[in-house]
Amino acid sequence: MIAAVLLAAVISAPTASAAELREVTGFGTNPGALRMFEYVPDGMPEGRPVVVAMHGCTQDAAGYGTGAGWVEMADRAKFTLVLPQQEQANNANRCFNWFEPGDIARGSGEAESISQMVQRAVDDTGADPSRVYVTGLSAGGAMTAVMLAAYPEKFAGGGVVAGVPFGCATSAIDAFTCMNPGKDRTPQQWGDAVRGASSHQGPWPTLSIWHGTADSTVAPANQRELVEQWTNVHGIPATPTSTDTIAGYPRERYADSSGRTLVETVSITGMGHGQPIDPGTADGQCGQAGAYLLDVDVCAAWHLGESWGL
Repeated sequence: MIAAVLLAAVISAPTASAAELREVTGFGTNPGALRMFEYVPDGMPEGRPVVVAMHGCTQDAAGYGTGAGWVEMADRAKFTLVLPQQEQANNANRCFNWFEPGDIARGSGEAESISQMVQRAVDDTGADPSRVYVTGLSAGGAMTAVMLAAYPEKFAGGGVVAGVPFGCATSAIDAFTCMNPGKDRTPQQWGDAVRGASSHQGPWPTLSIWHGTADSTVAPANQRELVEQWTNVHGIPATPTSTDTIAGYPRERYADSSGRTLVETVSITGMGHGQPIDPGTADGQCGQAGAYLLDVDVCAAWHLGESWGL
C-alpha cells in the first residue's frame, strides 16, 4: 500500500460543471485504465494547441483543472485542455504511477493511455499536433517528466511543478528516496535515462520547472536534478544563460547558442508543496486557492501558457 504522503495532495477547489468538462471514453486501448476528461472552450477554432494537465495524489481531474487555473486559461487563450484522471483501482491514493516500470515505458500502461488521450484530443478538435504541451503537479509533475521522455515527439514543451526527474524511481519504496532527499546523479546519467526511453533523436521538448524552496514533501533538490537532466538532453550547459524574476521570484533560463530558452526554473521562495496560483482576473492571474493550491501571487498556469505562446 502506498502511503498517503507519496506526493499526496488534497483539493478543496470547486469542480467544473458537467456542461463545461466532459468525460471522453473509447479514446484507445487504455492499457493504464485511466479516465480522460476534455475541456473545449466555446468558439474555439481549429488549429489551436492542446494542454495536458495532470493532478497530484488524492486529487481529481476536474478539481485540479479548476484549482490550478487551467480551465480558465483554456477559456482565455482558446486551447483544448486534457485532464487525465487516476483511479483508486490503480493506486489507492490516486497517484499517477510514475515509479512503476510498466506504467512509464513507451507503449505500455499509464503513459500509453495518456498518449492515446493526446491523439484523441487532436482528432476531436482539429488541434495543431505540433503545439501539444504537458504539465502537472507533484505525482502529475513526475508523470509529466515521464511523458516528455517516453513520447518526446508528441510534445513541444512541458511544465513540471514540484516533481522529479524521469527515471528517478522504479518502485514505490524507491520513490520515497527520490522525493526526499532526492537522488544525486550526473547530468549524463539523467540524460541517458531520457534518451533510453525512446528512439527519438530530437528536437526535444522545452521544460519549465517550478518548485517551492520550502517543499518538504518533494525536496527542492529535484529541481536542480531536472535541470541537469534536460540541459544534458538538449546538449547545453547546466549553468543559466540569464536570470530575472517572475512576480519577484527568481527565474533562471538555459538557452541554446541562438538564444532560445530550452530549460527554465522558477523558484518560489518560502513556498511549500503545491501549485503556485494567484486568484483574480487580471493578466497573470488564475487559479482558486485550496490545499496544495497555494496563493503566492503568481499563477504557474498563466506563465506556462505565456511561455508556450498559447
